[in-house]
Amino acid sequence: MEIENPEAAIGDELVPLEDDSQNLDTEMLLLEPNHEVDMMTLSTVDLQQPQPKRRKKKSIVWEHFTIESVSPDCRRAYCNQCKQSFAYSTGSKVAGTSHLKRHIAKGTCSVAQRYQERNQIVAYSAPAKSAAASEPPRRRFRTSHAAAAVPYLSFDADRSRHEIARMIIMHDYPLHMVEHPGFLAFVRNLQPQFDMVSFNTVQGDCVATYLREKQNVQKVIDGLPGRICLTLDIWSSSRTVGYVFITGLFIDADWKLHRKLLNVVMETCPESDAALGHSVAACLSDWNMDGKLFSVTINRPLADAAADHLRALLSVKNPMILDGQLLVGNCLARSLSDIVQQSLARNHHIVSKVRDSVKYVKSSESREEKFDELKEQLRVPSTKKLAIDDPKHWNTTYEMLSAASELKQVFSCLDTPDPDYKDAPTPEEWKRVEVLCSFFKPLFDTAALLASSSATMNAFFHEAWKILFELSRCSASEDPFASDLAKFMRGKFDDWYWKGCSFVLAVAVVVDPRFKMKLVEFSFSKIYGDEAASQVKVVDDGIHELFREYVTLPSPPPPPPPLAHPAHAAEDDEADGARAASSNGGSELGDFDAYIMETTNQMEKSELDRYLEESLLPRVQDFDVTRWWKANRMNYPTLSRMARDILSIPVCTVPPWAVFDATGKEMDGYRCSLRPETVEALECAKDWLR
Repeated sequence: MEIENPEAAIGDELVPLEDDSQNLDTEMLLLEPNHEVDMMTLSTVDLQQPQPKRRKKKSIVWEHFTIESVSPDCRRAYCNQCKQSFAYSTGSKVAGTSHLKRHIAKGTCSVAQRYQERNQIVAYSAPAKSAAASEPPRRRFRTSHAAAAVPYLSFDADRSRHEIARMIIMHDYPLHMVEHPGFLAFVRNLQPQFDMVSFNTVQGDCVATYLREKQNVQKVIDGLPGRICLTLDIWSSSRTVGYVFITGLFIDADWKLHRKLLNVVMETCPESDAALGHSVAACLSDWNMDGKLFSVTINRPLADAAADHLRALLSVKNPMILDGQLLVGNCLARSLSDIVQQSLARNHHIVSKVRDSVKYVKSSESREEKFDELKEQLRVPSTKKLAIDDPKHWNTTYEMLSAASELKQVFSCLDTPDPDYKDAPTPEEWKRVEVLCSFFKPLFDTAALLASSSATMNAFFHEAWKILFELSRCSASEDPFASDLAKFMRGKFDDWYWKGCSFVLAVAVVVDPRFKMKLVEFSFSKIYGDEAASQVKVVDDGIHELFREYVTLPSPPPPPPPLAHPAHAAEDDEADGARAASSNGGSELGDFDAYIMETTNQMEKSELDRYLEESLLPRVQDFDVTRWWKANRMNYPTLSRMARDILSIPVCTVPPWAVFDATGKEMDGYRCSLRPETVEALECAKDWLR
């Protein structure tokens, strides 16, 4: 911005310049107030001589602006935050700093405004002037009332404490980080006005955050229209104690499936039969869920004594649906992982040779280039890339074996261009690798479905059956290696998962209108042979018995009737009384009315029978079974309540990102050093905030 008179505004002072055309240095002339300048002397300065050292700019505005040259005779001041430019000097004319102060202090800067909304920074404010410096300047720039009305940015210490607690919870930072010297120095430089909290204070803030979020979760659970299912995930620790992570799954009134971590209970003897029962009882009491529990899924197979102990404990305060057949189940992801790990251990020598071969190729870029060149020469059609596996995640081992198996021809010829490559797998070993991959594939596909979606239990009946069917078929193979491995894997899958969960899976697929009992009949005929009819009858009888139990359960309260107009209230009461008298027809016919209703209900088909007799829906890829039941809940009011609870039964206890874990979870040493209540608050709040 140019100034009308040939004056240079320095800070709040305007210093006159006699000749605008003089070739003065375009640096700002920092002059003290009332300091007289001999302009004739300035005009005769030899610009080739070294300029005297200029004083450092004193105005605080230069903490927010940077001067840059845009041409030999023009310099502009750039805002360090929003990068907007302002006039600084043109030739001998030098602008002042008042317009720069307004940009920062009056809220014109867009970046500063965004920070203001977040309450994270303190705005620039001009320092207070002394009495001598408060005299009005000879010339001032106009300031609009709108700019002056913009409030200054403020610092909120309480919000900063709240955000530190959220940061620690969401990212698993140690509580003691607030006492680390490096973090203290960082916060002190970032915001000197913030008084850093202590370990005890931030621990209290984290617990307070947990309690606030817990109230919201409690409201959701109290308003559930159906029941809730629990998963128990037992974590080990280096201190011989265990931690039981209890997660609740339920479908809300809008038919949306929810998964929330409810409790983390420390157990001193996690292997005992009573440990899991104690943890579940504590969860039911903490969340006031007596009578709402539908099923429990555990991440490890239970002994018969432990399962019976858990059923007996839970039956005290919860109605036993189907005599507890749905109460305890095993984790599908954990079962698949254990089967793969034991199968790999049985063939450790072969897997190690393949892993060493992959490591050899991936150890240097030149070896990898030779491998790729040989692959092109041999015209191997595989598009898979070699990758070294991580034994902690069994999917990486499967993918390594699968890629190496498709590239076995390249490995077999690699010793020709690279004589250093030795100890390649033999053709017989490569054949066994192919068998391993073919047996692992259905397990991998099922685990991938668990990891990639929030599919309900009805989607996993066919997946589990497919695993059992393929392993049963391969058990009759003429190849001794394939037959022995298939029998081993089938026995483990049958013992660890299918025997205990096939009934629950079958019941879940029955409430899928695309399959109903038809898929159960077809699948059982393939794996049970002559015993298929008896197994189908078990499922059919079980689902009918379950439906009869839901018929006897109290229905949810109906919506309140519309309010009657006061003018018609008396007339409505009289009409209701007349209808009641006429319908009774006298007290002697009351028993007759009950008889008519009873015999009529016996003659009519139940909701379940009507549902099973209707034709199957077309099998579409993106079918949402919960949405279908939501749309048809008026046609099947009782059956839809039963379907809601069945579809909320979890098939695994671990979150999607831990489906392929080869080992169980272990609580780190720092968490073990904290109080059990603090550990529960941190873990649960992290799940809820996520």
